[in-house]
Amino acid sequence: MVSENVLGKPKKYQGFSIDVLEALATYLGFKYEIYVAPDHKYGSPQDDGSWNGLIGELVFKRADIGISALTITPDRENVVDFTTRYMDYSVGVLLRKAEKTVDMFTCLAPFDLSLWACIAGTVLLVGLLVYLLNWLNPPRLQMGSMTSTTLYNSMWFVYGSFVQQG
Repeated sequence: MVSENVLGKPKKYQGFSIDVLEALATYLGFKYEIYVAPDHKYGSPQDDGSWNGLIGELVFKRADIGISALTITPDRENVVDFTTRYMDYSVGVLLRKAEKTVDMFTCLAPFDLSLWACIAGTVLLVGLLVYLLNWLNPPRLQMGSMTSTTLYNSMWFVYGSFVQQG
């Protein structure tokens, strides 16, 4: 970006890209002159196959390097070489830092308390019905086999069927 311009003095640029350019010039020992592309565009292909903007300045060799917040596209990559990105302006979302408390009831969070109460009531009711049906009409078993039709086993059977576990 252009910093404050005093009348009669040349424009002075500032920003992260300028800092990178200054560091490269110091490290590699070269001098540079900054100018803006005449049409003030980044660069896009024209109907006749030429390029405008910053990419056009590089293609027509009117500039040696181009420094800008420029999106790397396949079309641009076919005509000029890019460095790897050194700064990424991706969209971010800010959230408050979570407290580091451990709650042993977080497993209940997917459902509302009323729904959990309905599930527990259904398991109890169906378990009681299974127990009563087994008590009123016991299954015919072969000699020597044992079965236990207790209320606990009936509840455990219904719960195991509900969560699909043994």
